[in-house]
Amino acid sequence: MSSCENDAGLKKQEVSIESEALSDLKIETTFPEGGLRAWLVVVGVFLIQFCSFGYTNAYGVYNDYYVREYLAETQTSSQISWIGSVQLGLVMSVGLFSGRAFDAGYFYHLMIGGALLFEFCLFMVSISEAEHFYQLFLAQGLGLGIAIGLMYIPGLGIISHYFHRRRALAIGIATSGSAVGGAVHPILLNLWFHGSLGFHSGVKASAGLTGGLLVIALVLMKPRYPSNRKKTISTLRSLRVFLRDLPYVIMVFGTISTLTGLYYPIFFLQLNAIKSGIKPGLAFYTVDFSILNAASVFGRIIPNIFAHKAGAFNVMVPCVYAASILVFCTLAVTNAAGTMIFAILYGFFQGSYASLLAPMISTTAESDAEIGARLGICFTFTGIGGFVGK
Repeated sequence: MSSCENDAGLKKQEVSIESEALSDLKIETTFPEGGLRAWLVVVGVFLIQFCSFGYTNAYGVYNDYYVREYLAETQTSSQISWIGSVQLGLVMSVGLFSGRAFDAGYFYHLMIGGALLFEFCLFMVSISEAEHFYQLFLAQGLGLGIAIGLMYIPGLGIISHYFHRRRALAIGIATSGSAVGGAVHPILLNLWFHGSLGFHSGVKASAGLTGGLLVIALVLMKPRYPSNRKKTISTLRSLRVFLRDLPYVIMVFGTISTLTGLYYPIFFLQLNAIKSGIKPGLAFYTVDFSILNAASVFGRIIPNIFAHKAGAFNVMVPCVYAASILVFCTLAVTNAAGTMIFAILYGFFQGSYASLLAPMISTTAESDAEIGARLGICFTFTGIGGFVGK
């Protein structure tokens, strides 16, 4: 037998061994599909999403304040946008670690550590100095990005412990917390930044609000790991197996492309609205997501109702196409009416993508024991789109 045939045989054997290792993780599990405990977990994840990813959705308020006031003398708009880009990229990329750690049973370690880091970073932002870009980049870009990333996948993954048939709907309800947060946080931040509190005290007030809600969320959530759960395999071995799954690889490339442009309107709509001559008060309540994220709440729930029967991919694709068309429509939005219409439509379809992403990735898993790892690996690569998209 030739050396090439020997190499091919060895590679096939390696793939077989790795696939068997993953299949060994399959565990027969029954799902409550409801009940008080299950829905309390959904409420807890809703609060986590409200405080964490909802805060990411509110970065447009910070971006507007930094560009026009706080960093106006030393930094350009493009440079300032790196704070939000790095934050979003890390939220996704940290999933390579947090997804596997969640599968291994470190739910509370991730959630408590992420919550503490989140509050610490907000406090550091609150004592930052004007025109000191590096302070904000370290605390808000790097620190908050890592903190939210630690909580994001475990917060979604725990729902898979309680729901299977109704998983897409439960995740849709839970992830609507980020849309509600994206509506509430900007209103409060704008009122505080431009009101009697000012920037520093406003950030501290925001930290106090999120800190209290995170404590409540941690009390409500309880993982449901099977008692006979086996040890998870290494991230590298998981990666080697998953990247030989062609549908999974194509899906990952699709999520990278989507995230590259998805958050551009969210980060810049408020600033663009003001530059187009819309009164700041109206722009605050349009971009700052009281409208955009209110529409996103419906986008995160309604499509998920149909995802179980129609399939997550079949619902996701038209939503992404609609959102991509709307991104180009920003070139023609120059007045208040157009901005409001755009905010409603884009909020709905962007929210649909955000809530359908986890159920879509879950459908590629051979077993529920892989869900955290598949989410983490996909989000890690998807984070590339977050880094370069703004």
